[in-house]
Amino acid sequence: MGRLRDFFFWKILFLLFIAVGVAYLSFQKWYLPATISFIVLFILAFQWLGKQRKLVEEVLDFSEAVRYRDFTRRFVIRHPKSTEGKLFAAFNDINDVYRRISMDKEIQHQYLNKVLNMLDSAIIFYQEDTGKVMWINDAFKQLFRTPHIGNIHGLMKRHPELYEKTIHMKLGKQQVESVSLAMGKIKILMHGSTFSTEEGTFRIVVYQNISEAIDETETRAWHKLLRVLTHEIMNSIAPISSLAETLHARLEHGYGEEDIDDLKLGIYTIKRRSEGLLQFAKSYRLINKVDQPNFVDIQLKVLFESIYQLLEPTLLQKSIDLDIILKDTRLALRADVNLVEQALINLLLNAMEAVKDCAEPYISITGLKRDDHLFIKIQDNGRGMSPDIQEQIFTPFFTTKKSGSGVGLTLSKQIMLLHKGNLFVESEEGKGSTFSLQFMS
Repeated sequence: MGRLRDFFFWKILFLLFIAVGVAYLSFQKWYLPATISFIVLFILAFQWLGKQRKLVEEVLDFSEAVRYRDFTRRFVIRHPKSTEGKLFAAFNDINDVYRRISMDKEIQHQYLNKVLNMLDSAIIFYQEDTGKVMWINDAFKQLFRTPHIGNIHGLMKRHPELYEKTIHMKLGKQQVESVSLAMGKIKILMHGSTFSTEEGTFRIVVYQNISEAIDETETRAWHKLLRVLTHEIMNSIAPISSLAETLHARLEHGYGEEDIDDLKLGIYTIKRRSEGLLQFAKSYRLINKVDQPNFVDIQLKVLFESIYQLLEPTLLQKSIDLDIILKDTRLALRADVNLVEQALINLLLNAMEAVKDCAEPYISITGLKRDDHLFIKIQDNGRGMSPDIQEQIFTPFFTTKKSGSGVGLTLSKQIMLLHKGNLFVESEEGKGSTFSLQFMS
């Protein structure tokens, strides 16, 4: 740097010396030498200024490249010891440094992007003020069937329910929400946080599908509960039946007239109770015995007609209108015929119970295909259910009927899980209910 300053100093001093010489020659009226000296001064000044202007243009071009983060340009150094050569060498060094920094950042970005895309949790990262989406991972695209989203407000058109829960979620706390998607209703665990930079405030939200984990946990829990209950109930039935037989035998051998009525009443009570307990145990054994399904190809048209023929007398007796909706009569699924029929019958019987007090009772059974799933929907215009009841209806032993055992919906749910599918419910009090059986197509 010192040498450059000295070089410029001697250049300026030399030009000043020539200028003084031109002035002196002109003062002495030596016009020819003065003219020649002036021409030399002009040529040297023009050349040196041209070089300086070129160097300034190179600096401006380099600053423009830095502004747009273009560090690919290489400056050719013809004279390493010249001012131009030293300047170009400095530019090349700066480009190399920034190129290495850029490469390191790109490697880190790819590494982070790869790791986040390997996660099962869906992640969205967007600017809080403008709603601009900076990044979403593959899990988000797959779970919500959203290949691209430029702004968080665009989520309102695709998934309005998810959009509302995302915008109004409490940051820093995990919360479980139910969201309706194309595949059905699922439960997601949501967690969000914000951070600020010079560019603005950003929010990152993580979604985790916990429906399968909940279903698996519930299934294991009630299997264990059923085994315990079945064991305990059967242990209670045996002595009751034995006592009933003993009392009945003693009655046949003869007792006083005053004891016969009491004995008959006792025997009848024990017998009735034992039969009730046996029926109770058989109902729960039914759930526990559901084994691996026997898969066959089933035409929905044939399946619906078979169920309708079975329930037609009851429907006519109760004046219930059952509508079968199947736009594509070629729809078929691979499942266990007996198990699927049992699940549908359970749901239809529940629907018939729900519409019994309606002025115009109506039930529909619909078959349709959406994306990679096949759905069978059973809809009624009955009394509907409150959100609290909807959360409990698939729990074993839960029932709202006075004479119900709480087995039907639990069994239907288990049948769907065995088919690698699921069973969802959507209901509103006073507006009816819709049960959706989801199968992989």
